[in-house]
Amino acid sequence: MKLFITGIGTDVGKTIVSAIVTQALEADYWKPIQAGDIDNSDSHKIKSKVKSQKSKVHPNAYCLNTPASPHYAATIDGITIDLKKIKEPATKNHLVIEGAGGILVPLNDTYCIVDLIQPDYKVIVVSRHYLGSINHTLMTFELLKSRNINVAGIIFSGDENKASEEIILSKTNANFIGRIENEPYFDENVIAYYADKFRENLEKL
Repeated sequence: MKLFITGIGTDVGKTIVSAIVTQALEADYWKPIQAGDIDNSDSHKIKSKVKSQKSKVHPNAYCLNTPASPHYAATIDGITIDLKKIKEPATKNHLVIEGAGGILVPLNDTYCIVDLIQPDYKVIVVSRHYLGSINHTLMTFELLKSRNINVAGIIFSGDENKASEEIILSKTNANFIGRIENEPYFDENVIAYYADKFRENLEKL
């Protein structure tokens, strides 16, 4: 199984969700494009938070120096992101693929994050509650639908908001995988707790 983790924007909890899913399925992890925080990248965070000895963290296809939209970070580095050079790592294990920002974050003048999603990927959308998040979540689903990309499930991040969650689930008919609370910290034990909690729903995808 190949699971693509995307979000309704930046800082909504994609990396934490990626760690939980990686741990739950003892999967491999791959972030095709890292922009900024090279010394404390999302790949580093996965390595520090996932207990599974079966999981392997694969190298980024592009590791850019500036914490910015990949198209701009690449320009600063004097390169252009070429989708032909983004090759999925070979593995017999489950693979968790983490996007960058939301699905319309540009990679270059032509392509966006959504163009990394392959036909055999199962997409998980991460939604965090804030003013405007319902709109951002519904637009994410609509864009994926317009590309004939099916969403395997949704994970909410942050304190429960019944009104928001109910309308999102009603309008999208999304498969609810679970919710991650606003924990004071996320170490490997907290990640393992949520991995155990979500495992059954993830294995059904």
